Amino acid sequence: MILSNTNSATNSAAASDSHSATAKAKLDEDLNKFLNLLVTQLKNQDPLDPMDANEFTSQLVQFASVEQQIYQNSNLEKMLSLQETSQISGMVDFIGNQVEFFGQNLPLADSHAEFSYVMPQGVAKGTINIANSNGVNVFYSDADTSSGKHTVKWDGKDKSGNQLEDGVYTLLVSGQDSSGGLMEVEHLVVGPVTGAGVDDGVVKLFINGALTVEQDKILSVRKPIVEALEE
Repeated sequence: MILSNTNSATNSAAASDSHSATAKAKLDEDLNKFLNLLVTQLKNQDPLDPMDANEFTSQLVQFASVEQQIYQNSNLEKMLSLQETSQISGMVDFIGNQVEFFGQNLPLADSHAEFSYVMPQGVAKGTINIANSNGVNVFYSDADTSSGKHTVKWDGKDKSGNQLEDGVYTLLVSGQDSSGGLMEVEHLVVGPVTGAGVDDGVVKLFINGALTVEQDKILSVRKPIVEALEE
């Protein structure tokens, strides 16, 4: 199903309409004040020295110009809202598939999780650590220190063989050079897409119902693997 958060396209449209409505109401209030003042001045003007019609005509033209801009902004806001809705509709094909993206938030779904890491050259020692939402390390192992991309399929079990609950875990793959200095390691995560939404105009995918990823951060899309994943 397609999900949305509190800043969904519908709420964005409502907020946009509210901004335009507020601006229109303020313009109407100012225009009424101006017209009341103008009528009062016309009633009390000196017949021998009448007011300059060009001045208040110019002011009326300015009000009309502002009103036209408000209408244009309102139409643009509605178009943007429709565009966001169209973008979400275009994300339907992602739902039910798995996507790969840069990150260290690792979704465990149906006791399966998959991630990759890219080791730079010169790594002498590498470790893989996975922590739960409380920051407790639940899994660790040695990492492949050869340079390049390495993929790990985790069955969701800790080092004692206990099956862990589905959820979002934190992944940390570290590498050290021969002197013990830390080296930068890229993390890539795979997760199932369960929905899509718009947040402040940015289309995002919902991963495993608990994690959001911006559309432009997606590296690849694939059909889910049915067979059990093992490390």
